[in-house]
Amino acid sequence: MWPLVDLIVALGMLVVVPLGLGLLDEAEFRTTRRLWPCFAAPGAVCLWLPRSTLATTLAGLYAVGAALLVGHAAARLRRSGRAALAPAGVAALTALVSPAVAASALVAERAGHRLFGFSPEILALTVPHFHFAGFAAALVAGLLCRTADRPAARFAAYSVPSGTLLVLAGYFVDDWAELLGALVLTAGMTAVAALTWRDVRVAGRDRVTRALLGVAAVVLPATMALALSWALGQATGLPHPSLAWMAATHGLGNAAGFALCSLLAWRRLHAPARARTGPAPQPVRPETTRSATTPGTTR
Repeated sequence: MWPLVDLIVALGMLVVVPLGLGLLDEAEFRTTRRLWPCFAAPGAVCLWLPRSTLATTLAGLYAVGAALLVGHAAARLRRSGRAALAPAGVAALTALVSPAVAASALVAERAGHRLFGFSPEILALTVPHFHFAGFAAALVAGLLCRTADRPAARFAAYSVPSGTLLVLAGYFVDDWAELLGALVLTAGMTAVAALTWRDVRVAGRDRVTRALLGVAAVVLPATMALALSWALGQATGLPHPSLAWMAATHGLGNAAGFALCSLLAWRRLHAPARARTGPAPQPVRPETTRSATTPGTTR
């Protein structure tokens, strides 16, 4: 199971996070995206090393990159004020802060330290959760809310971040609290899938984009049903999938089927807007270049 989990985490570090940063704001994150491989590469390498000082140091380098994203989140909050607490803003802030939660768990796990009393195994599973539910899913929910500002989109933009945090809180409380978080997160992810299929997919300008969005929309409800069945089994004692099975289905499906496909599709949807800006001396924020039909701003 663990080699697969490590591959999923490496995908999040090396591909998903930089893709997502480009979708949040091309200009704001340009420098951070250029520097990101300097943080993500050591983070990915540390996954394959035994727990040691070297592995912990490499994980710490990744934590530095994640801290830069927290800095961006703080700057956005300071710059936008209450506007940053609108649904799309909350989703974006959640996406920016989530890698730092993942990095903290990674550093502790690589050091063999029981952070807050949690075993290294639980910490290791927290890392992909906050890359894909915390970062990717929250980011996509925010993109949907910016594209179609209506109740379903606003619900997704609030419930995905809150569900992710409730699952984390469940670690500290009990399995029933974690089940509540899984319910909220599943509801938000279902809204993301429905909006992706019904609204964004039809806006795809080419077959590849529509196919990527279709895969993401179909995979997401299936992977979240698995997460819900696992949380329900943990809380009630009913039969539920093993962690190995969850990694191979829920984890891999969310990483490759939902997060990667979604972000690649959104990147393609943003490409015409970027092309229309031309080689301007000062970068133009994506919000000013999108048309009404061009979409903009996920354990």
